[in-house]
Amino acid sequence: MKPKLIAILVITLLFLIVLGQNAHVVTLNLLFWSISVSQIILILFALLIGFALGYITSEVIKVRRSYRP
Repeated sequence: MKPKLIAILVITLLFLIVLGQNAHVVTLNLLFWSISVSQIILILFALLIGFALGYITSEVIKVRRSYRP
């Protein structure tokens, strides 16, 4: 197996273990709102936002590098 694939599998397994241990409901207070939601959903939402911001940032950097004179 390739080292990159092994690293991805190990990180995925560790992430799933962390998700399984954080299954309880938490209250999220955001400005004037109070939301009760499972902590698993909050962790997944934060992960998706992080991946999206990383992807957008890498694309912006690629575009800026390609337009330099």
